[in-house]
Amino acid sequence: MKLININDKTCYSDFSLEFSRCFNKLFNFKDDFVVVCIGTDRSTGDSLGPIVGYKLKNFFSDRIGIYGTLSEPVHAKNLNETLYNIKKVHKNPFIIAVDACLGSLNHVGCISIGEGAIKPGAGVSKDLTPIGNMYVTGIVNISGFMEFMVLQNTRLNVVMKMADIITYGITKSIIELENRKERA
Repeated sequence: MKLININDKTCYSDFSLEFSRCFNKLFNFKDDFVVVCIGTDRSTGDSLGPIVGYKLKNFFSDRIGIYGTLSEPVHAKNLNETLYNIKKVHKNPFIIAVDACLGSLNHVGCISIGEGAIKPGAGVSKDLTPIGNMYVTGIVNISGFMEFMVLQNTRLNVVMKMADIITYGITKSIIELENRKERA
């Protein structure tokens, strides 16, 4: 797992490089590329996923699978149904899970990128199905006490900056992927 601090001057390039490195290591070019953006627009701290999904859908809705937007969020109540639909629609889906999370004070404002699945809702004691071949999580606030209230009182500025960085990095990787497919 690699952490990128959104306050570093090089955060956009750092995220993009690390995302591409991890993505290129794991992705099989025969698989369908799917991004699942988890969260809800009803809580500032939990809106990271749907904001990223909204931004990506504007650019790539007809080229890759994007699930979880501001208008159609993927959350605890529809996660299993969404996973079922993804497996029905996409051949061998490679899933990138994007979600907000809570963490230690010194990691707030950091984005983590890693291999494997995440367990959405773990920070608020929900037992949900793990999702993803790769993950991107934004540490939006501190954990440890009254997590629902902490998510409600998270600064939108932190969430939006994370969403911009994540969208930029994923967009750059999608464009590189499309260019490679054209040359092949």
